[in-house]
Amino acid sequence: MQNQITSLQNTRIKFLNQLKEKSRVRKKEKSFIIEGNREISLAIEGGYTITQLYYCSSIISYENVLTIINTSEKRSIELFEITLEIYQKLAYRTTTEGIIAVAISKNHDIGDFSISSKTPFILVAEAPEKPGNIGALLRTADAAQLDAVFIANPKTDIYNPNIIRSSVGCVFTSNIAMGSTSEIINFLKQHKINIYGAALQTSVNYCDQDYTKPTAIVVGTEATGLSKEFLDSSTQNIKIPMNGVIDSMNVSVAAGILIYEAKRQRGFTN
Repeated sequence: MQNQITSLQNTRIKFLNQLKEKSRVRKKEKSFIIEGNREISLAIEGGYTITQLYYCSSIISYENVLTIINTSEKRSIELFEITLEIYQKLAYRTTTEGIIAVAISKNHDIGDFSISSKTPFILVAEAPEKPGNIGALLRTADAAQLDAVFIANPKTDIYNPNIIRSSVGCVFTSNIAMGSTSEIINFLKQHKINIYGAALQTSVNYCDQDYTKPTAIVVGTEATGLSKEFLDSSTQNIKIPMNGVIDSMNVSVAAGILIYEAKRQRGFTN
């Protein structure tokens, strides 16, 4: 059954705006919003529970909305038809397909994370702040089919709408765990996973290492790089040769180079 909402002052619409804008509300409510057909479908594929769907009938048909609902294992989804004015108020993009969902957040605590691969390949990002970079890292991890992405000392809510947008929904299909730098390092060492920190200090050429064993590639921020704790805990610090004037590159670009060298060594599946 569906309901209609025509006022921007409706309490549900005000709540959706809070979920969109405020991390503390998302954390308190343990829920977040997803915009767009593709992203919602990926969230369902990734096992997320959708609790509400809001759609604009001048952009997407009721029949198409039902198709999306029917792909979910959960049938108790509240459905609301909203006006174009309300949709434009809620939407981040003008190119999405007229549909917005509310989903329940997942637990990403490193203490509850388990890994099944005998030779895991993990990307670790320490203290990333920019949603665009986080989204790009998740897209690269998805493309390379990494076992997991760890975020140490997260500075940005993983369900920030800009991360969802820039990851093109990969945030829903990636195995993500978060914790402090110490917690992430302890996890890696307990599971005997080699730590390769991307850094200039006491580092060697990234091509000279063996990534076929359990491997974690660790990248820091472009401004400050990796913490001393990670630098001191790494199996080996690695660097990408820089032949130009600058001594660093975008973190997602650097991660992509390192990840695909490891994939080359491990053998591409296609």
